[in-house]
Order: sequence, then structure tokens, then C-alpha cells
Amino acid sequence: MDPENPVVKFCAEGMVSETKEAYGSAKDSFEKAWKIAKDDYEKAIAAHYVARHAETDAEVLRWNLLAFEHASLAPQERVKGFYPSLYLNLGHSYEVLGDPASAKNYYGKAVASLNVLSEDAYGEIVRDALKRGLERVASDTQ
Repeated sequence: MDPENPVVKFCAEGMVSETKEAYGSAKDSFEKAWKIAKDDYEKAIAAHYVARHAETDAEVLRWNLLAFEHASLAPQERVKGFYPSLYLNLGHSYEVLGDPASAKNYYGKAVASLNVLSEDAYGEIVRDALKRGLERVASDTQ
């Protein structure tokens, strides 16, 4: 991602606010990013972050679906690294909303897309969250 992109800057600002537990400020930054997003790439990024502070579980799902929709419309070379996280978030949304079959489906898609993740801290966070999600839905569907 281009750190000079205004949408990326607002999202980075929001993430810093989250680390300081300034969640209102984080939400404001992510919403600013959404408001200025001009193309599907930027909208995919912004929606992904807006979802983090949505008011209800249904709204989280709506924003996660919007992030995925915009990623699907963006140039794939720019967004291919987003898919593991997008699928993970969709899986988690469905899990929280009580639909373990859909959750398992999206977690499976996340697993299939893991090859694009680096072996770094971010990749490990996504892999660990995915492993835990899969464990939870496996126990829900047995």
C-alpha cells in the first residue's frame, strides 16, 4: 500500500488511535477515509477499516461485504494480498451472526488464499485468527 495515499494515511491514523484506545478517534479516521475514497481499491481499504467500528454485528457484516465487493472490482494486482483478511472477516461476521456454515465457507476461502501472505507478523496474525475461527466453527457444526 502507498503510505502517501490519503485513504491509507487516514486508516494508519485510525490504527494508531486504536493502539491508544482512542476508539472514537479511530472510527472518525476510518470514516474520513471512506468519505474521500475515490476508486474501488481505496473503497475496499476504507470499508475494511470502517467495519471495525460498526455499531452492530449486522453492520460489521455489511461493511465487510462492501470491502469484499470493492476489492473484487479493483485491479487484482493491487488487492490480492487483501483476500485472506477479507475472507477471515467475512467468516467471523457470519460466525458472530450464528451462521457457522457460511463462516466455515469463508474461512475455507481464506485458507485457500493464504499463499499471498508473507511470513511476517501480519501474516502470522491472520493465520492465527483463521486457525482459531476454524476451530470454533468445527465445534459448532459437529
